[in-house]
Amino acid sequence: MAVTQNQLASKTLNILLVTSISFGVYFVLDELYFGKLRQWLDRAIHQLGTSHILTYLIMGIPIYLGTLLMHRVKGALDSLGLTRSLLEGIIAPLIFTLPMFIGYAWVFEFNAEVTFDKVAVGVIAAAFFEELFFRGFLFGQLYRYTKIGFIPSILLGALLFASVHLYQSQEVSILVGIFGATFFGAVMFAWVYVEWGYNLWVPIFLHLFMNLSWMLFSVSDNAWGGNYANIFRVSTILLTVILTIVYKKRKGIRLEVNRRTIWMKKEVLQQSF
Repeated sequence: MAVTQNQLASKTLNILLVTSISFGVYFVLDELYFGKLRQWLDRAIHQLGTSHILTYLIMGIPIYLGTLLMHRVKGALDSLGLTRSLLEGIIAPLIFTLPMFIGYAWVFEFNAEVTFDKVAVGVIAAAFFEELFFRGFLFGQLYRYTKIGFIPSILLGALLFASVHLYQSQEVSILVGIFGATFFGAVMFAWVYVEWGYNLWVPIFLHLFMNLSWMLFSVSDNAWGGNYANIFRVSTILLTVILTIVYKKRKGIRLEVNRRTIWMKKEVLQQSF
């Protein structure tokens, strides 16, 4: 049965409302109670890394409910990009991040202070839950299921994503660098998510490997880093973009983010509700 413009407008409004409210509730609860809940769980199980992951799982309840409301149980995981190829999601990012692993191993010393807790908090949880909540949900629902284009869909999420990393320093110059790096990172992860067929595992593992290389070789204690840190990070970004474009060209698939989808799309990519 054909969907009328009024029905489409109604669905779009519903998606906007559910996505905004669900993410808003999550974000407020996270800001207010994440630290307290993690501290309580850590006292109970005495394992910081596990407590951190469990806290993320609990804090994400508003997002899970919003996803179920929009897509029901059957379509929930697919709407977040979690039903796509896991193998593809690991191999492609591993190739993309070779400049960071090789470059950092060459320039920096191995970080002997790496622990399970640090990896669980700064690598595993950061990559999985930030991509799930910010890209799979906040960005993905708006871009995939409404006529809103790429830039408007990613703008709010990128601003919030960048803002939550500002705890890493008190110096204005470094804060500007952190904000810029994480804002651009949010845009890149969203672009990768879209161009790899809404396979959320690709930005998850790209994020994970980038964070892991940063941690393994004592690159920096914040997201900005220094000259060498950014040379190899930019190399990874360029390799990601180039190989993604080459891969799609050889497959005969045009880039989805283009002048027709950058601001407003003529049609909804996928249906919901």
